[in-house]
Amino acid sequence: MSGGKYIIAVNKEAKANYDIIETYEAGIVLEGSEVKALRNKQTVSFKDSFVRIEKGEAWLYNLYIAPYKHATIKPPDPSRKRKLLLHKREILRLMGKVQEKGYTLIPLSIYFKNNKVKVEIALAKGKKAYDRRQELREKDLRRQLERELKSGKLKL
Repeated sequence: MSGGKYIIAVNKEAKANYDIIETYEAGIVLEGSEVKALRNKQTVSFKDSFVRIEKGEAWLYNLYIAPYKHATIKPPDPSRKRKLLLHKREILRLMGKVQEKGYTLIPLSIYFKNNKVKVEIALAKGKKAYDRRQELREKDLRRQLERELKSGKLKL
């Protein structure tokens, strides 16, 4: 595991519900038992998780990390808010962008990089319901075309 990037969990709903504009890599402040839980591939859930900037610091809310089974001390709250480690200029830039209408910060994935836990966060804009429906229609059409090409019914 030393060296490369080892993905622990991915937020699959993010790309379906948001248009990703920019991505950032951030460190995350965790307790020892949380890191052990991540190494043991325990449950990680991004449901309703988001990033908020408060008093010049970035915080990750509602990221669920299942408690480590063999922890000797009382495990921390699995959905507690966790501090993200970003450069000051990145935080200021994100703060300016988030104040614009419609922009939000969401976590995309959590992974190990050089034995440190990192979170990929994205500056995103929420998709409207009709955008998602249109995307699904296009996906179905592509799938149907590929099926017809494969079966030989449609000739180019």
